[in-house]
Amino acid sequence: MQELDFDALIVGSGLAGLSAALRLAPTHRVAVLTKRAIEDGSSQWAQGGIAAVLGEGDSFESHVQDTFVAGAGLCAPDATRLVVEQAPECIAWLRALGVPFSFEEGRLHLTREGGHSERRVVHAQDATGAAVQRTLIGVVRATPGITVFEQHTLVDLITARKLGRMGQTCLGLYALDEASDTVRTFRAPHTILATGGAGKVYLYTTNPDTSTGDGIAAAWRAGCRVANMEFIQFHPTCLYHPHAKSFLISEAVRGEGGRLVLPAALGGERFMPRHDERAELAPRDVVARAIDFEMKKHGLDCVYLDISQRSPEFLREHFPNILAHCASLGIDITREPIPVVPAAHYTCGGILTDLAGRTDLQGLYAVGEAACTGLHGANRLASNSLLECMVFAQAAAQSIAAAPAGERLALPGWDDSRVQDADEAVVISHNWDELRRFMWDYVGIVRTNKRLERAMHRISLLKSEIHEFYGQFHVTRDLLELRNLVQVAELIVRSARRRHESRGLHFSRDWPERAAPAAPTILVPGADA
Repeated sequence: MQELDFDALIVGSGLAGLSAALRLAPTHRVAVLTKRAIEDGSSQWAQGGIAAVLGEGDSFESHVQDTFVAGAGLCAPDATRLVVEQAPECIAWLRALGVPFSFEEGRLHLTREGGHSERRVVHAQDATGAAVQRTLIGVVRATPGITVFEQHTLVDLITARKLGRMGQTCLGLYALDEASDTVRTFRAPHTILATGGAGKVYLYTTNPDTSTGDGIAAAWRAGCRVANMEFIQFHPTCLYHPHAKSFLISEAVRGEGGRLVLPAALGGERFMPRHDERAELAPRDVVARAIDFEMKKHGLDCVYLDISQRSPEFLREHFPNILAHCASLGIDITREPIPVVPAAHYTCGGILTDLAGRTDLQGLYAVGEAACTGLHGANRLASNSLLECMVFAQAAAQSIAAAPAGERLALPGWDDSRVQDADEAVVISHNWDELRRFMWDYVGIVRTNKRLERAMHRISLLKSEIHEFYGQFHVTRDLLELRNLVQVAELIVRSARRRHESRGLHFSRDWPERAAPAAPTILVPGADA
């Protein structure tokens, strides 16, 4: 099949990918590849908002310090200041595109979330990500120079090494086109991985089904370093209900006065003040561990988040989607508390990049949740993620625009002449289920050396099975996602085993104290394979 030629390839259609596409479109022929529909990225699920210093009395220094505190001493100062200082400009860019942010008395309404010392979270009611995505998708579809390829799943990156040439260079990629059930070859001197995180490696997650670590795994296979993969953020408050799949209860509910309480049978006691002086406004890692502790102590399936002290009018104005969704399940949040549990939410580590989003491969960039820029450290501060997407999408676009024209080499097509159709897809579904369950049990909120050892043993067995399956049968999206999740699981466990301390999101019973000095965990292909 003929290769498709572009100036820039962007894998992923969330805020990071679409921002980069819009920044590049005036001067480059851009392809945006997304493995499902363009609307199905993680960004649309973000409820809370985007952090930016816009309020009176707030300051860049305050936002930086809040990020440092949440990141448990592991945030990169240069990346943090870059993101914080560009935040107001990013909000202005989104407003110019038409994003319908919430206003109050003629001014942007700023809410407050856990870990923030000021009200600085710009939002569109309680569905900011969806509002941003709808706006950007509309602009992208109307922008000449951007071609969107839906139902295209990344298979692997194509590097100079595949052509037998020296140098660490990315020349393009292979992607599975589900419509034709063929693997297509895409060529470009610049590729941006904006593939999101890997929440689906865990049994319980707030992430959509697309969050399978595709970009992280592909970059690792291609020779890129990854960093801080042990730091998986568990959102403290995912709705607990048998018919509620991956529904997040926004951090802003706690920011607006929501209190975490035990069940009525245990007196309905508020418990966060016992765990941290900041109570419900403590950073996410603290709140998630506190909930985990109370659930295990009392043998509970969930705890409760009570915002019923606020007026129904306030809740309808600020949290209409949460109110409506809970009501559809028979929960009236104006009168009763919301059952919640922690769930895997955000991958703080990822592909190691510099301040322009560049990876170890020439021509390859990573932005958004797939990347590790150093901003989040050991724990992401609420509402910094959408902001990071925009800042580094712009930085990557500027770097690409300034890069010299590279050599365009003919790329080999995908060879599937020696494989056959899979005869037992149950192998994939079984391994997927096993992986997610033991990752939840052994590599969750609280870890031990023994649990990590058990997880690594099972990962080794699964990797061997999946490698054999991958080599014998035609690729499918399910197989590709499973292959990537197992690779990411290995990176998470390998990183966790190397961190001999408890810091931020990584809490080990065998290493309960924080060690000095603070240092990132960096894995190198080959040396750490």
